[in-house]
Amino acid sequence: MAKVLIIDDSPTELYMLQKMVEKGGHEAITATEAEEGLKMASSDKPDVILMDVVMPGMSGFQATRKLNKDAETSSIPVVIVTTKDQETDRIWGLRQGALDYITKPVKEGELLDKIKAALG
Repeated sequence: MAKVLIIDDSPTELYMLQKMVEKGGHEAITATEAEEGLKMASSDKPDVILMDVVMPGMSGFQATRKLNKDAETSSIPVVIVTTKDQETDRIWGLRQGALDYITKPVKEGELLDKIKAALG
């Protein structure tokens, strides 16, 4: 069982992702904004982070860069969660240090495969 930090400002997306993660046998912890997620990444040491892109304040790209620059969190794999057909978001996310990406609407099987791959 892995600890998965989900960072998303949409209550609906957060709920759906949390249920999928838990159904896959993992522990889900959640944050509704990037700043909160960064603090949780440092304190809770998740095994994987699912990162929304568009959030108020700090974007998911900015948060991913911060995670990668911090020695405490740089080894935590980040999977960008982006809107379908946003090729620019996917490429940009990978350039910011994300391990992978998944598009919304998220399919449960694909999400669990991405988490499994991120865990190595």
